[in-house]
Amino acid sequence: MTELLVRLFVKNKENIQDQGVRTSYGILSSVVGIICNLILFVVKIIVGFLINSVSVMADAFNNLSDAASSVISFIGVKLAGKPADKEHPFGHGRIEYVAALAVSFIILQVGLTLLKNSFLKVLNPESVKFNSVLIGILCLSIFIKLWLMLFNKKLGKRIKSSVMLATAADSMGDVMVTSATVVSAIIAGLTGWQIDGYMGLIVSIFVIIAGIKIAKDTLEPLLGQAVDREVYKSITNLVESYPGIVGTHDLIIHSYGPNHRMATIHVEVPCDINFEQAHETIDQIERDVLEKMDIFLVIHMDPIEVNDVTVLEKKKLVKDIIGRLDDKATIHDFRVVNTEYQINLIFDLVVSFSYTPDKEQKLLTKIIEEVRKCDARLNCVITVENSYVAEE
Repeated sequence: MTELLVRLFVKNKENIQDQGVRTSYGILSSVVGIICNLILFVVKIIVGFLINSVSVMADAFNNLSDAASSVISFIGVKLAGKPADKEHPFGHGRIEYVAALAVSFIILQVGLTLLKNSFLKVLNPESVKFNSVLIGILCLSIFIKLWLMLFNKKLGKRIKSSVMLATAADSMGDVMVTSATVVSAIIAGLTGWQIDGYMGLIVSIFVIIAGIKIAKDTLEPLLGQAVDREVYKSITNLVESYPGIVGTHDLIIHSYGPNHRMATIHVEVPCDINFEQAHETIDQIERDVLEKMDIFLVIHMDPIEVNDVTVLEKKKLVKDIIGRLDDKATIHDFRVVNTEYQINLIFDLVVSFSYTPDKEQKLLTKIIEEVRKCDARLNCVITVENSYVAEE
């Protein structure tokens, strides 16, 4: 069914890097979500009134909020697909995140309202009528939501859409919620135990959790995320594969939507390299990264010493010491400046975000002590940085 819908409504479905194709996928997902959730809302609200179940009606309004969410997603996807203009040179892709954030607030509002109503039902329980036909309808609802979850998950993975994947997770939560509702009705029919209010509480908690998760997933790219390790390796391996590039560091990626990314990176080149040759290589790298990875890359060039044996020995000395103290710490921009009374070793030290100021200072002190044990004339001038790459 999923592939049939894609073939019918998405032209050039394989070209997922094209913004128009991504927009078509988003519209398809939104429209299917609206239709499915409206059907489920109508069915469940009728069932809820017939069997006098607050948890079923809670589940119905959850589906209504999902339909409203799909409407907002539809609008967001359409606006996000607008091309770049003079006011927004990086496009409008982040509107998709803003739309998803609005959806999360709707879900949270519904969840809190249902939490209140279910709590009142716990304090004042009412009987729930058992009807096998209506239970069958709820089971059909579970089947539809399960398909909707698989549908959004498949499309979300295909175009790497965090919004679709969040929607899929929300649908999976609905499957669990409706299953709990069916269980409460069956238990009431078989034993007479009135646990409907408690199941309603479970429903509301799932709705609130789904809202919080979607809010978190959409806020992260808006706030700025650490670079994914796989993306980091892909970019650095590609950049370092070019002749004349000794190393890389300080890779930063800014997302302007699921399909619009800009990145900056520092590349180390030999200090005696021909400037025009280095510039030509860097231009070629920027063009290739844009073509191969669809990332607008800006490169900063750092000249480093690669021939002076004395400098290389001191660099190895510092790296070995730091490796013994913290095998995850790295250094870059290493320079040696000789003065009349001492030898300055100037470099940047990259440590984990988990370092507290006290732990950071202890590491610096230990590095300086260990270096001076080797040669009292050595003086470390260290600039501490944190990595922009997601930690394992």
